Amino acid sequence: MKRVLTGFAALVLAAVALAEDPALEHWSKIYEVFSHPRCANCHVGDDHIPRWSGEHYGEPQPHGMNINADRSRIGAESVLCSTCHTQQNSPEPHGAPGAHVWLLAPVEMQWWDKSSREVCQQIQDPDRNGGRTLQAVADHIRHDELVHWGWDPGPGREPAPYSPEEVAVFIEQWAGAGAVCPEAS
Repeated sequence: MKRVLTGFAALVLAAVALAEDPALEHWSKIYEVFSHPRCANCHVGDDHIPRWSGEHYGEPQPHGMNINADRSRIGAESVLCSTCHTQQNSPEPHGAPGAHVWLLAPVEMQWWDKSSREVCQQIQDPDRNGGRTLQAVADHIRHDELVHWGWDPGPGREPAPYSPEEVAVFIEQWAGAGAVCPEAS
């Protein structure tokens, strides 16, 4: 019984700490977006394989048709992403999504299968965030057309939460509150 009470007390204290730290409150909203399938599915590691995940896919799985975007992150070594991913979404449910350019995020910007703390540390590191300040990250989310696809993913796909403008504001608020990262879990 003592262990249960001790564990419960630790959870309560952690929740209170989160509620008392505005930076962590802002970060939790940012991570909710960054870890969402519309974002994380293309922020993959050095296996270069985009993922299919989300409510309608069941268990996460590698992109169908043995797609590998390779080191170019656009499939130049095998099948170009633009072979199927045109400049606009397919009108068919779960059809190939589209944007003005279709590519995976750079390997150093991997969010797929990363913890909140890992993504938080990565997004602050210019060597792993495209050479950006936090203000530049906010501006990237505000203005990049491919990033905006996450909120307009075509029929049959759940969009990322909030809006690009709201997420950019969350990043600015998080930065202004000290850009604190969560503790390791």
